[in-house]
Amino acid sequence: METKGNGGLPRKGPSGIEIADWIRTQIRRQRLVPGQRLIEVDIIRQTGGSRFKVREALQRLSAEGLVDIEEYRGASVRNASMDEVRQLYHARGALEGICAADFTRKATPEQKAELARIASEMDDCVASAAPEHFARLNARWHNLIMEAGGNLVIQGIVQRLNTPIHHLVFESFYRGERLRAAVQDHRDIVDAIMAGDCDRAEAAMRTHVINGLKYLSELDRNVHYGDG
Repeated sequence: METKGNGGLPRKGPSGIEIADWIRTQIRRQRLVPGQRLIEVDIIRQTGGSRFKVREALQRLSAEGLVDIEEYRGASVRNASMDEVRQLYHARGALEGICAADFTRKATPEQKAELARIASEMDDCVASAAPEHFARLNARWHNLIMEAGGNLVIQGIVQRLNTPIHHLVFESFYRGERLRAAVQDHRDIVDAIMAGDCDRAEAAMRTHVINGLKYLSELDRNVHYGDG
């Protein structure tokens, strides 16, 4: 199928979901930045989508909290404050902690082995400096914990909590120092799960999520006040 050069979407007929995915990718890679207006004509030109599908995509992203839509002004990339990010991370920590405990109780030996395998593959990403691959594996790892623990409702909530901070996460978050810390956190969680210790698995997951918040808070402090 013939594709557009920017983003690889089909030249004809991308769905609203595909266009929304394309916009998310642009935000994660900081090609669209917080506060930037999302011009329908530009998105149509870049994705090959119809005006109706572009508006559908923007409404979808607005419902997720990633885009603001104002009457007479149109859509723009939402700018989440650090206070909002802190609240989102604390909510995530509590919810994903529950999921880690449930996974420890309910997951099959095969599912636990798969979790350990993905964690080991993420280890390799640190040495090879492969942040995009790490990000994909990290999403699979967290989703496996939620799905195998039977927490599909929580999984949906966590995905919605994640969307307002996509612009913070990709380019700035997955760097060497943070990758190494995340890998150690994953080891701690996997060790607790393999030991069958639900309470330790829950506590380790909460710590992992809050460690991510601490790293983002430090990034925000450096951006606003400098490294000194």
